[in-house]
Amino acid sequence: MTTKIEGGINIAMKVPSHQYEPTIAFYRNTVGLTPITEKAPAVGFKLGPNQLWIDEDATMSQAEIWLELFTPDSSGTLKQLADAGVVRCDPIEPLGDGFRGGWIMNPANVVHMVREPDAW
Repeated sequence: MTTKIEGGINIAMKVPSHQYEPTIAFYRNTVGLTPITEKAPAVGFKLGPNQLWIDEDATMSQAEIWLELFTPDSSGTLKQLADAGVVRCDPIEPLGDGFRGGWIMNPANVVHMVREPDAW
C-alpha cells in the first residue's frame, strides 16, 4: 500500500429502531458522555478524542459499529484497496454527489468509510 491511511475521528453505531432511544439514554444518562449538539438532528457523543454517532436504522435487526479511515487521496486509496481484494459496499449508505470517499468492508464485514478529511 503506497497511499497513507489513518484512523478518523468518527465512529457510527447503527442501531435498530427498537433499541435507538434506550441506547441514546445509556450514553447520555448512564455513562454520562458529553453530547454533540452542533449537528442536530444527528445524535452524537464525545468519546475521548473520537465522536460516537448513534444512527437509527429501521432495517437492522442488531447494532453494528462502522469506522472511519482518512486518506489524502480517496480515489487512489480506494483503487489500491480494490486491487488488493477489499470489498466495496458503496450502496450501503449514499454519501452524496461529489463526496471524496466511499465505503469498504474488512474481512469480518465491519463497514469502514474511507474519505479525505475535508470530504464533507
